[in-house]
Amino acid sequence: MSLRLCLVTPFAWSQPHDVNEHVGGIATELRRLGHRVTVLAPSSRAADLLAGRRALAAGEQADVIALGPAVPISRRSAMGIPVGLRANLSLALALGLYDVVHAFEPGLPSLSYLALKDAQALTVASFFSAERLGYPPGRTQRERLLSRLDALVAATPEVASAAAERFPGDYAVVSEGVDPGLFDPQPGEKRRLIVLEWRPADRALARAAVRTMSELESWELVLLRTKPLSGRPTIPRALADRVRSETHRDGASRAFLLRQASIFVPGPGGMRRLRLEAQAAGAAIASPPGTEEQPELAVAAMARLAENDSLRERAGAEARAAAEGQSFSAVAAELDGLYRRLSSRRRPRRDADPLAGREWILCDLHMHTSWSHDCRVEPAQLVEHAAAEGLGAIAVTDHNAFGGALEARELADGQELTVIPGEEIKTDRDGEVIGLFLEREIEAGMPFAETLAAIHEQGGLVYVPHPFDRLHSIPDSSTLRRHLAEIDVFEVYNARLLFEGYNDEALRFARKYNLTMGAGSDAHVLPGVGTGVLRMRRFEGPEEFLLGLRGAQILRRPKSLAYLQSLKWVAQVKEKVR
Repeated sequence: MSLRLCLVTPFAWSQPHDVNEHVGGIATELRRLGHRVTVLAPSSRAADLLAGRRALAAGEQADVIALGPAVPISRRSAMGIPVGLRANLSLALALGLYDVVHAFEPGLPSLSYLALKDAQALTVASFFSAERLGYPPGRTQRERLLSRLDALVAATPEVASAAAERFPGDYAVVSEGVDPGLFDPQPGEKRRLIVLEWRPADRALARAAVRTMSELESWELVLLRTKPLSGRPTIPRALADRVRSETHRDGASRAFLLRQASIFVPGPGGMRRLRLEAQAAGAAIASPPGTEEQPELAVAAMARLAENDSLRERAGAEARAAAEGQSFSAVAAELDGLYRRLSSRRRPRRDADPLAGREWILCDLHMHTSWSHDCRVEPAQLVEHAAAEGLGAIAVTDHNAFGGALEARELADGQELTVIPGEEIKTDRDGEVIGLFLEREIEAGMPFAETLAAIHEQGGLVYVPHPFDRLHSIPDSSTLRRHLAEIDVFEVYNARLLFEGYNDEALRFARKYNLTMGAGSDAHVLPGVGTGVLRMRRFEGPEEFLLGLRGAQILRRPKSLAYLQSLKWVAQVKEKVR
């Protein structure tokens, strides 16, 4: 199964960056697996920006689409700023019709964050650094973003642990990946060369290594910088012919040097990708435990490897074997499995209208009668009013009560109005669930899963009402995802919600998983009846009802919520006065 994949990086595609190397490497391998992959990124290169504008204007797909210029935020990287790029991002996501949107480092205020926030597709978030987790700052914003994520990925267990503090969930640990072929040393290419990762913060390590070189007379040392303008180490004049510094910012430029290296000394807290590249080149890694506290330990390990040929060769072979298991192809295969598992959650699209030829009716799937504790509308009044409003079907869904639905069904018998008997059932801690086409009342207070099972046990349909109304108790997104297969209808429009954004969130969720959509007024007073309806084919029974929902249209006919709520309060006060 070929998937349409979108990989979003916040870092300028025109500049070297370890995240971009990961994105580029897995994109190539995913294409080899048969997927259509598009990378969305900012860029500072004029040619990239021109090509990106042309692709968006023509509605064409490309391997890489530059959405706009990158604004430098430090000397070391450039990151796209959301302002001014959001329109291009929204257009690219809409044109791509992607199955999966995979964004990298969304803990930054960037394209990645916006892509996950706006995407209608399945979403995956990848974290690479514990230092890039500061956004969004507000807890509510983080929870909203988390509710839209289908999978969480981290480069290491340590990063997963740090990310879980701000974005709780189950993390898959996936390596950054490397191209073993690029770093595969040719026979005889290795020589007595030590490469040490140079960072200004690790001067003690560099000084100790340089001092040790006076004892390793047949060896050379290269102090490797991966960032520009990162300082220049002091090299004694006596060692100038065997010790030098070089700057290589990406894997392609580092490959020639690392293929020659026999020993690699990573800096404490240095770039993980650089270490992985050295492993792929078959260099023995001098990094014993405790190096961060005592840099001299790494230098001692370096000297020991330099003096012991068999130990060095064995360590180099082990490093190469470890890197081969973390190749871009292996990482892509792991992500391919993840994407396919996520895609299996989506229901297949059904465009045909099996009830074509039936008359169209208006159907309101969520309303209450006096059997609910917060409603004073008698079932007879409701049936009469619904018929007068021109509704062809209604679902009576009282709070934890079933008598009102039975009364309404009996009163509507013989009329053009179809009454679906239902109940809005309070679960123990995951909000409410509506059962439609029920035969008997279902006990309130059961766990979410047991409530769904009880509805299906009597041949009913599971209807999830106002699933993202955060002003009430609701199931969290992980609970909804666990029970996707058991949800028959998902309410995407509730006319009583205070904030329309809650309905938009429900619509986004339903579209993502191709769920059958429903709508209702949630009326507690007669003027509210019919403010949220479906235009659908007339049906008989739950099977035809579900078939009819395939071609249904949602009609929003809102009235002032303050007006409707005031009527409800007045009715409740009158009842108390009596």
